[in-house]
Amino acid sequence: MEKKEAKTLPYESDVCEASYVDQDKVLSVLRGMKNESVMQRIAETFKVLGDPTRTKIIYALSSAELCVCDLASLLATTRSAISHQLRILRNMRLVKYRKEGKMVFYSLDDGHIRNLFNECLRHIEEEEYDRYDTGTS
Repeated sequence: MEKKEAKTLPYESDVCEASYVDQDKVLSVLRGMKNESVMQRIAETFKVLGDPTRTKIIYALSSAELCVCDLASLLATTRSAISHQLRILRNMRLVKYRKEGKMVFYSLDDGHIRNLFNECLRHIEEEEYDRYDTGTS
């Protein structure tokens, strides 16, 4: 089957004007597609990270191991509110804790969480730089 390339200009629609499915590409992607339960867990992780308070907690914990009191002070909120958010993050295996006497210290569950957060941050900062650099808003 011959491919037809649709010519588009920058101001034209962002939807294909021609109807063509590249079966080779579709099958290649389909072969590597993760199962529904994996995709659901990924979506749940992003949903949990969609809350600004939890995002701030992840940012703080990417810098240092902190206790609930430290986080409450840092984010100017109550220990109860922080504990609630940490419980959600812990249930998603994004943070972990360790006890030291009467103190409980939180940290990111593993390096993957730090990498995920840092990549997102890099993406946002790059977008902000591009916007500033080109003078667009």
